[in-house]
Amino acid sequence: MTRALALVCTLSPSSDRSSSHLLAGQVMTELAALGVQGETVRVADHDIRPGIARDLGEGDDWPALWEKVMAADILLLATPIWLGHPSSLCQRVLERLNADISETDDQGRQLFTGKVGAVAVVGNEDGAHKVSADLFQGLNDLGFSLAPGAVTYWVGEAQQGTDYQDLDKTPEAVAGTTKTLAANAAHLAGLLRHTPYPPA
Repeated sequence: MTRALALVCTLSPSSDRSSSHLLAGQVMTELAALGVQGETVRVADHDIRPGIARDLGEGDDWPALWEKVMAADILLLATPIWLGHPSSLCQRVLERLNADISETDDQGRQLFTGKVGAVAVVGNEDGAHKVSADLFQGLNDLGFSLAPGAVTYWVGEAQQGTDYQDLDKTPEAVAGTTKTLAANAAHLAGLLRHTPYPPA
């Protein structure tokens, strides 16, 4: 069975509402409809130490999340836009994943080769393309594959305060993009499971 992991990189803990979590949940719902088993983790609920190492010692929660990443076929990074950038927690996730950028499997491929990366972005200003581009490059550098339409996003109008979670209903364009993201990611993950990349 194909497995997906959503790392929600809102700065808010699970006790707070989150637009990033909402959009990630919508992606995971679409994936579930395609038979993908999923888990969603709010990164802010965990002590993810700054640094570029797989394990930074006692109290570091990253090793447990790393195990979840390794067990997943699809990794979804969900982030708000802050000052035109992914959240600091999203950047930290990439930095911790970067500990394995030079690690390879027994066939010489990067550890994350064969896994599919995807992105969900929310914000109240324009910047979703820039944020997704940043995350795409990081995921690709690490060995993740990107399906066509590997991002779904919503941004509100400039200089106003409406959040995605406050909308009366999901805009059709966002719902359609989310559905396409899920379908393409699941399709690519299935292909890579049955036809892996060649040895490096």
